[in-house]
Amino acid sequence: MRNAPPNDTTPTATPGARPRRRFRIASRRALVRLGVLTVVMAIAFGVAWGVLINMPGRAHTGPLPALTREQGETAARLEGDVRALADGHPKRHTFNAREYAAAADGLAARLRTAGYEPTREVFELADGTPCQNIIGERAGSDPDAGIVVVGAHYDAYVQTPGADDNASGVAGVLELAARFSARTPRRTVRFVLFANEEPPYFRTNEMGSHVNAFRARDRGERVHAMISLEMLGYYDPTPGSQRYPPPLSAWYPSTADFIAIVGNVGSTGLVRRAVGRWRETTPFPCYGAALPEGIPGVGFSDHWSFWQAGDRAFMITDTAFFRNPNYHSAGDTAGTLDYERMARAMDGVEQVVLDLAE
Repeated sequence: MRNAPPNDTTPTATPGARPRRRFRIASRRALVRLGVLTVVMAIAFGVAWGVLINMPGRAHTGPLPALTREQGETAARLEGDVRALADGHPKRHTFNAREYAAAADGLAARLRTAGYEPTREVFELADGTPCQNIIGERAGSDPDAGIVVVGAHYDAYVQTPGADDNASGVAGVLELAARFSARTPRRTVRFVLFANEEPPYFRTNEMGSHVNAFRARDRGERVHAMISLEMLGYYDPTPGSQRYPPPLSAWYPSTADFIAIVGNVGSTGLVRRAVGRWRETTPFPCYGAALPEGIPGVGFSDHWSFWQAGDRAFMITDTAFFRNPNYHSAGDTAGTLDYERMARAMDGVEQVVLDLAE
C-alpha cells in the first residue's frame, strides 16, 4: 500500500459509509416560479381588496345626527308594519295556509293605500299548495331602460314571529313604495313581497323570488338590478356585538351598529355604486362587499334567485345571525328592534334605489 503524501488532506473513506450528498432546497427555476406566484397572489389580493372589499367613500363614524321629525314619523310607520306581521300574523308559512293568505291580503291592502294597484303572482308548489307574491309597480319614463326590483320575503321561519326576519324587510319595501308613489323614475321600479324564502323552500325553485325572477326572464324583461331587503331592524352598539364569516373580521367593524350591502362578484359594480351613493348622501354607517357566493351568508336571501336567472343583485341587511341572537327563534319579536336606527337607514336605502332607477 502506497503511503499518502504528507500534504494530502483528502479524507479517508470509512468502509461501509454512505457518500455525502450536497442538498439543494430548490432549483433556481423553482425559486423563480415561486417568486412569480407570490407576486401574482399579492397583486390578486390587492385587486380583490381594492375592488371587492374597499368600497368608495367613507362610512359615517361618530354620533348620529339628531332624529328629524320625518325620521320619527318613518320610525312609527315601520314599527306599525312590523307589528302587523310579527304580532298579527306570526305563523305566516305554508304550514298555516289561512294565516299566510291573510298576511298576503294585508300587504296587498297596504300597497293599495300607498297608491298602487297590486297584482298577485300566483304559483303552486309541487304538492299543489297555492302561494303568491304581492307586487306593486311604479312605471318608468323609459320602457327600454330596464327594471329595478326591490323585494323582501314576508314568510317567517316556522313557529317564530319573524320581526327582524323578515317583517323588517317587508316594512322597508312598503316605506319605499310609499316614497316612490308620486315619482316617475327613468326605470320602472317593481316592489315585490315574496313568499317562501324560509326552509324548506330556501334556495329552491319553490321560492317566490325564484318564480318571480324566472317569469320575468321568460317574458323577456330586463332586470337592471335587484335589491333584497333582508333584516333591517336589529342593532347593538356594544363593542364585540358583530361577527363575520372568516376572514372578514379583519376589515369590518366589531360593533353591530351599521347596515351592510352584500353581493356576489358578478354584481361588484352595483355594490360599489350602492355603497358609494349611500356614503355620499346618508349619515348612517354603511359597509359593503362583493364576495364569492361560497362564503356563508352571501347568498342567503332572495337576491340568490336573481343570480340564478342571470341578473345582477345584492342584499341590504343588518347581517342577520351574525349579530341578532334572536334569529330563527321565538325571541324575534317586534320589541327587539330599533326603529329609529331603521328609519335613518331607510334614507340610505331610498338613495340607493333612486340612483339605480335613473
